Amino acid sequence: MTQPDGYIIEFYQIGNSIKVTAMDPKTLTEVAIIGAPALTRQHLAQAAIRKLEYVLAKKAGGKGGPSSSRGGW
Repeated sequence: MTQPDGYIIEFYQIGNSIKVTAMDPKTLTEVAIIGAPALTRQHLAQAAIRKLEYVLAKKAGGKGGPSSSRGGW
């Protein structure tokens, strides 16, 4: 499934959970989240996209997360 902002979203049922993978085809950056199957696909996709955008911002030197000088994540 391709989102309007150009991200590729995939959903995988794993037992009682849904794994959602979001990928930016321009940078080949990929993230994944695990969610409850009771949530809508739209809600799960939005959460995965927020995580992807966070990671993309970190790669670009943007704000967010622990600083690298403190040995963060």
